[in-house]
Amino acid sequence: MKKEFLWGCATAANQIEGAVLEDGKGYSVSDALKAGMNGGYDLDVSGVYPTHTGIDYYHHYQDDIRMFAEMGIKVFRMSIAWSRIFPLGIEEEPNEAGLLFYDRVFDELEKYHIQPLVTMCHYEMPLHLSKHFNGFAGREAVDAFVRYAKTLLDRYQNRVKYWVTFNEINVMMISPFCGGGVTELGENPQQTLNQAIHNQLVASARAVAYAHSLNKNLTVGCMIASGPWYPLSCRPEDVFLAMRKNQSTLLFSDVQAKGRYPFHIVADWEKKGINVRMEEGDAEDLTHTVDFIGISYYQSRCASTDPAEQEKAKGNLFSACRNPYLKASDWGWPVDPLGLRYTLNILYERYQKPIFILENGLGAHDKVSEDGKVHDPYRIEYLSAHIRAMEEAYRDGVDILGLTIWAPIDMVSFSTGEMAKRYGMIYVDKHDDGTGTGRRIKKDSYDWYRGVIERNGMEEESCQ
Repeated sequence: MKKEFLWGCATAANQIEGAVLEDGKGYSVSDALKAGMNGGYDLDVSGVYPTHTGIDYYHHYQDDIRMFAEMGIKVFRMSIAWSRIFPLGIEEEPNEAGLLFYDRVFDELEKYHIQPLVTMCHYEMPLHLSKHFNGFAGREAVDAFVRYAKTLLDRYQNRVKYWVTFNEINVMMISPFCGGGVTELGENPQQTLNQAIHNQLVASARAVAYAHSLNKNLTVGCMIASGPWYPLSCRPEDVFLAMRKNQSTLLFSDVQAKGRYPFHIVADWEKKGINVRMEEGDAEDLTHTVDFIGISYYQSRCASTDPAEQEKAKGNLFSACRNPYLKASDWGWPVDPLGLRYTLNILYERYQKPIFILENGLGAHDKVSEDGKVHDPYRIEYLSAHIRAMEEAYRDGVDILGLTIWAPIDMVSFSTGEMAKRYGMIYVDKHDDGTGTGRRIKKDSYDWYRGVIERNGMEEESCQ
């Protein structure tokens, strides 16, 4: 990889920090998840849910960042909890105690010469905006987010170079509550959903415009949950369905990278009678495009028009058919390293903008062995294969800014709300029943990744 390649790791405030109401923080949409995004939510936030305690990074960030630094990472992708800065989302002035916490986090990162990459909203919309304005389905959320984004950019413009507006913005399509705080779809769900998508895209574009006007050194990206849709068969109907699903995924990056809606979404609105309300200036706002394309990549997916195959696909995160040529993870996610190379090529050809792989990793059942260590050869195998695929894409000519592996440390799973679904290269002694000491233990993958960073890739000849 190129010498300036940014090797790093990625986290999210809602999954690691805990301290759910400490120092003036308010509840976020993630705090209302009973058992991850798959387990539903409770707007009254009654009960103690996994994100309320996380792994208590809020009180252990110094030790955790020290361990990240010892791994040799160059960049740390983190999110700022919107509800820690504006507890309700409607305040005119930010919560200074929340900002001071992130001041201290940046101090610690600077001590170890680690660049922060900050996601402004990683499923962390203040719950108040969801309950009272229906999240991004209400126009009020646009102004609330822009106020929040400006607060962060004003304060940290000289400390944070790389920014992402919304994590996996296309998740709005499958989980409107997590993706955009939408609780009520009403009598015309497609109308409401597309209005919320539009409002969120406008909010993102306004943040990008402000960043570019504020400081020419700021680099702002979008982020999509990526992964190609393959046709399950070569039947033309399956091929066409896969194309349509890929178009739907790329709608968000199309708008954020090209500054306009693609032809197929406009035609789809007309066919379905969807009338997305655009305020004066919205079209101009959308022309403020991002500097890079951020992606998460965990799996590819298959599409079929066969009713029997579609029935079998129900219940999967993306309602995708099983690919018979791929092995699956402990949670049934297909493992497809070549799909990453394919995705990187498709995205770079489409946008001609640098790509940042902001999430890639393996959730697995990790156990502490009798020797007191955590051996995770399956994670090393998974990450090795995907890094090799990334290196092949780089040799294909794709401009790749960096890779932030999900995750440096175990944390609450967003999709299932479990600690048992472990992604980290550092084990945290905490379990789903609430037991555990919180002790941190380096896994075998920790030392392996340190070696990858030292070599600047999988092989010695990767260095330039």
